[in-house]
Amino acid sequence: MTLDPAAAPLEVDPLLDDPATRIIVCCGSGGVGKTTTAAALGVRAAERGRKVVVLTIDPARRLAQSMGIDSLDNTPRQVKGIEGSGELHAMMLDMKRTFDEIVEAHADPDRARAILENPFYQSLSAGFAGTQEYMAMEKLGQLRARDEWDLIVVDTPPSRSALDFLDAPKRLGSFLDGKFIRLLMAPAKMGGRAGMKFLNVGMSMMTGTLGKLLGGQFLRDVQTFVAAMDTMFGGFRTRADATYRLLQAPGTAFLVVAAPERDALREAAYFVERLAAEGMPLAGLVLNRVHGSGAAKLSAERARAAAENLEEGRIVDQGRGKNGVREAAAPAGSSPDAPEASRTPEPPKESPRAESSAAPHEELDSQTSEPPSVNQLTAGLLRLHAERMQVLKREQRTRDRFTALHPEVPVAEVAALPGDVHDLAGLRAIGDRLAGGPATGAA
Repeated sequence: MTLDPAAAPLEVDPLLDDPATRIIVCCGSGGVGKTTTAAALGVRAAERGRKVVVLTIDPARRLAQSMGIDSLDNTPRQVKGIEGSGELHAMMLDMKRTFDEIVEAHADPDRARAILENPFYQSLSAGFAGTQEYMAMEKLGQLRARDEWDLIVVDTPPSRSALDFLDAPKRLGSFLDGKFIRLLMAPAKMGGRAGMKFLNVGMSMMTGTLGKLLGGQFLRDVQTFVAAMDTMFGGFRTRADATYRLLQAPGTAFLVVAAPERDALREAAYFVERLAAEGMPLAGLVLNRVHGSGAAKLSAERARAAAENLEEGRIVDQGRGKNGVREAAAPAGSSPDAPEASRTPEPPKESPRAESSAAPHEELDSQTSEPPSVNQLTAGLLRLHAERMQVLKREQRTRDRFTALHPEVPVAEVAALPGDVHDLAGLRAIGDRLAGGPATGAA
């Protein structure tokens, strides 16, 4: 499978080498190789002289294994074995720890302790919908503010929808700064008898209903949390907006990662349209796990026809043709020009020993299955090739549909590898394929 000449190839090395490129965000649907792509880009950029940090949110921890790090956590760790003048650091987002760091940084010690110990906060920081995506953006903002790395490569969360990555910061910011939270916070802000009167009269119906649905203790935990977080709500909204602007900045580049499959490319197309609508800079599409063949000129139809001919015996190895058959029938020492009668072979003389040994051989042959013939093996290989060519045709058709919808999007194809990437050498191989243009074959 090769790129359509009409589609511009994605030039990865100029993107990585450009000092103006400070953030690369790898996004797409789940299971398409975002983590591997992000790690390969980090390795390639570091070995081309840049100081890089890769932020992953992949819970499988494959990034740590491929980079030779025992474990990743919320602190960037340097990767050993990088060849070149640059540096590579890697980290895995600890969602709860990032949330804790925000509280500790923006609240005095007593209030921070009250928030961290609050049961509602502990539930919110551990698994509230959108918290992971929001904290990924918080960590990105922290890394960029430190200005310690030339390039930050972000592996986005494995969400059900890639769009969650863009929506979550605003969604969580709106929740923490929304009318419901403000309503719960009002009694604590009013204080004293006025606050109690407001709570008892103005909120009696709401709190009574919520208390029945959620439990009275849960509601009190929420109100305590809201009161403690009062001074921080504006900060969540401000940081969410700042991170969103950072994603729109010229120094940021989005790479949409997809597999050559219908669902993955459909979501990639949707993401491309959303990025354009939000004014976020799209660098191109990385098409992962593309299959290829070194015998692409042999079509699936011709391969299947040849396999059927071999299996039905229509293609036979006849040695040197008809002359070869005649010569094989003639006894040794006879002349091809001799009369037919003179070339009639005498019956072979069988020795008693040969007769006695025939039976054991026949019994052995009946107990052992014959190995497949050359024709059978060849037919099997031809059928495998026909299946591979069908896969290539389907992938090309799917990719062409995406290109027809978005001809302006540069594309880089990455040939499929025989196994998973588990070390720096494998990441380098992926980087070479990313930067090498069209895939020339699949492993």
